[in-house]
Amino acid sequence: MTKNGSDELRVGQALGPYDIDALATEPRELENSHLDLGSVLVPVVEGGQVTVEMSETHEPQNVYLVTPIGRISVSAFAAPKSPGMWREVVRELAESLRDGGAATSIEDGHWGREVVAEVEGATHRFIGVDGPRWLVRCVGSGPSENAEDLARLSRAVLAETVVRRGSDPHPPREPLPIVLPPVLADQVAAAQQQIFADAEAGEGAQAQPQQTQPQPPAGQVAGADESEAVAGGALDQVAHATVYGENTYSDTPAEGGSGGHDDPSFTADPDPEDDAPLPPSSGSAMQRFFRRR
Repeated sequence: MTKNGSDELRVGQALGPYDIDALATEPRELENSHLDLGSVLVPVVEGGQVTVEMSETHEPQNVYLVTPIGRISVSAFAAPKSPGMWREVVRELAESLRDGGAATSIEDGHWGREVVAEVEGATHRFIGVDGPRWLVRCVGSGPSENAEDLARLSRAVLAETVVRRGSDPHPPREPLPIVLPPVLADQVAAAQQQIFADAEAGEGAQAQPQQTQPQPPAGQVAGADESEAVAGGALDQVAHATVYGENTYSDTPAEGGSGGHDDPSFTADPDPEDDAPLPPSSGSAMQRFFRRR
């Protein structure tokens, strides 16, 4: 299936993760349904929000889709031309998680092996898929009581994720570059300035949510035409994203690319009472997931 083929491959068919070069869907068609992070375009989730975690060097470290049942992150890595890298990673990942004290198991999922780790009432599921010179990994983390629903939601997110590998050379397992949307990049830059200002004032950099800029009302996006913004959609969630300092989230990927692991502890959203449910995002494949529940 190609862009010019008779059988067009389009986002919305739950046949992903998709390689962007094989899609008939144009990236501009995904503006309200997907979060464009450069190397991956990730479908946003109804009732969720986007958060960015800063590293010790005050750079963006992780981007999360925070949902009512847990949080999800999607990352892409360079891979060899021959498939099979995820099978290697699964063994290393499971061993590393066990060494870290997690109760670890390997389950068969839609695309093959999935690694599941449980620690102190939290479940973390690692789902990987080999693609053409890339590997994409989805991590769903949340309370164990939501584990089954979060597993289905994580798979639904991955099934509509788009990978933009690019032509630049990268060694296997190297994370593909993350490029934040301009509105989100502006918020991160404002958070960095605030951290530096606090440090100069002797207050230190706190691992607290940063109010980086005045937020537009729900359904409106700074710098965008009002008619283009859909309440709860990707543009809206990005405009209302929250930037956190280091260590707010504790499942930071370890060094080693896709062979590393996430610390199997789970910290809930710091301000759950402030999370008002959002209406469904326009064009999002997640609508089908909630209808099926």
